[in-house]
Amino acid sequence: MSRCRPTIDMPNPLCEPLRELLASRQMHVLFQPIADVAVGGIFGYEALIRGPSDSPLHSPLTLFDTAMACGALSELDHLCRRLAIERFGQLDLPGRLFLNVTPETITQTDGPRGRTLQYLEAAGLSPERVVIELTEHTPIKDYRVMQEAVEHYREMGFAIAIDDLGSGYGGLRHWTELRPEYVKIDGHFAQNIHEDPVKRQFVRSMREIAKELDSRLVVEGIETREEYAVIASLGIELAQGYYLQRPAQHPPRSLPQLGGMCRVPSPRHRAGTARGLLRRATAIAPSTPLPGVVELFQQEPQLRSVVVADGERPVGIVRRHQIMDFYARRYVRELNARKPIRGFMDARPLVVSQDTPLEQLSQLVTSQIEDDWDRDFIITDDQGRYLGLGTVIDLLRRLTELQIQYARYANPLTQLPGSVPVNEQIDIYLDRGINFVVAYCDMDSFKPYNDYYGYARGDHVIREMGRLLSESIDPQTDFVGHVGGDDFVLVLASQSWLATLEAVLARFEALAPSFYDEAEREAGGILAPDRQGRELFHELLSLSIGVVQVAPGGFKNHHEVAARASEVKCMAKRIPGNGLFVDRRLMEGEARGSIAEGGSVPAGDGRRYA
Repeated sequence: MSRCRPTIDMPNPLCEPLRELLASRQMHVLFQPIADVAVGGIFGYEALIRGPSDSPLHSPLTLFDTAMACGALSELDHLCRRLAIERFGQLDLPGRLFLNVTPETITQTDGPRGRTLQYLEAAGLSPERVVIELTEHTPIKDYRVMQEAVEHYREMGFAIAIDDLGSGYGGLRHWTELRPEYVKIDGHFAQNIHEDPVKRQFVRSMREIAKELDSRLVVEGIETREEYAVIASLGIELAQGYYLQRPAQHPPRSLPQLGGMCRVPSPRHRAGTARGLLRRATAIAPSTPLPGVVELFQQEPQLRSVVVADGERPVGIVRRHQIMDFYARRYVRELNARKPIRGFMDARPLVVSQDTPLEQLSQLVTSQIEDDWDRDFIITDDQGRYLGLGTVIDLLRRLTELQIQYARYANPLTQLPGSVPVNEQIDIYLDRGINFVVAYCDMDSFKPYNDYYGYARGDHVIREMGRLLSESIDPQTDFVGHVGGDDFVLVLASQSWLATLEAVLARFEALAPSFYDEAEREAGGILAPDRQGRELFHELLSLSIGVVQVAPGGFKNHHEVAARASEVKCMAKRIPGNGLFVDRRLMEGEARGSIAEGGSVPAGDGRRYA
């Protein structure tokens, strides 16, 4: 008969190394950028803690699990905050600091108060630049206590984020109960999202929820360009992941790999950026007393808004009508005479880079400013430093002017941009120094068709062609123009340009028979005079596409590109039926030379390629 032994709680062998680590502070801070998808820049950084590389406590998961088991979670949490804030200030990084905080620590009522503010003051930072990111190690047991703790941090100027929505304990309930300013979506939803329509629908739905709850989404775990492109196309504001940058002790201050992926302005907005709307305006410090700001508005009646900046970084905005209405209320002056303006400002203003194209700016304004159109937005340089203000009224006025200018060059039949906007679009890409292609599309046998059936039927074919092309391109990166008659030009910056053109050919081949009456359709074409007046048999309409690949430095201006495109289109028209001819001269950085040797090769479905 065996004898039961009493259970003995063995001490955690890592408790002593943890205490030594806390005493020595031998941990290092990494920062991972969070991208502002709309402008392709950096919105902020998440601070990540690592233990010594030769220690079993190197992993943050092991580090925090050990701290919880050893009763040192609060001490570790506060030390991590302090180290992250100190290092962020030393590096003078732009944007906001996302600071990981455990829910267990934030709800403690018996610990010292105001520590985080003390760390920020020592580092020369304001709480408006800090986002408290609640990590999930254990479920939240008492939401009332957590709500009170969150409101306490908000009153001090911090914003709140919840982490890893979709992976931990009750993420959706956290969202509805705590109403965070930021919601970080677990990286599972970003993984291969370009191949998974279900994940795209989930993210699209979360975007709609975020809009209703006044939250901003951060999609984590983006590891490829394709994943990032889908996230951007879904209208997600913020993104994070290895594709953008791995965590680093000295993180970058910009994300150059996103330069060619920003939403591209249409040509009617060429040379139109937020810089053209800039109005210089003085900024005030977050510590400025409320009465001082009211006095400033009283002394300058023309002043609409005042920016609140922590050094060179904008952290909020104060609007005249809101603050003056508030200050006029009973007892407000007496109760708030010594309080700083940080507690009364709008801590989530619209902030844009001076290089933001007007079309992108318009999209940001319509998504973030729903009903108050008489508002200002903050304009910064590419490092996030404050430059001045812009107004929605000025933006609308400028867009109206550009719209009128654009209408002058639109084709009256298809309402698509004509040759002038096409040339401007090409120059935009040349100026940006990005890779793109120009595809010259021309219908074969269109003149005999137009003569045979009349101009009304011919106009219908042209309109259908314009519709087909417009539906086939990615409007975020690509552009379609109608340069006259049956000629169309596509300017494509998306990586999938070849698949796009193949799809255009397939769709046109399927559509062409519908343009004919039954007898001509069965005959496979029409008998009509050619340009010399000789009656010939003309097969059903087909489409020829000549493609010019444009690499940085390959062409000086749109005149050179247009000349090459006309030349390549002629090569495409030599291919019987629906054909695509790709000029290989500038492919993969090759030097200019003659068009690649070799004739057209069959590609199936009646299409032929060079």
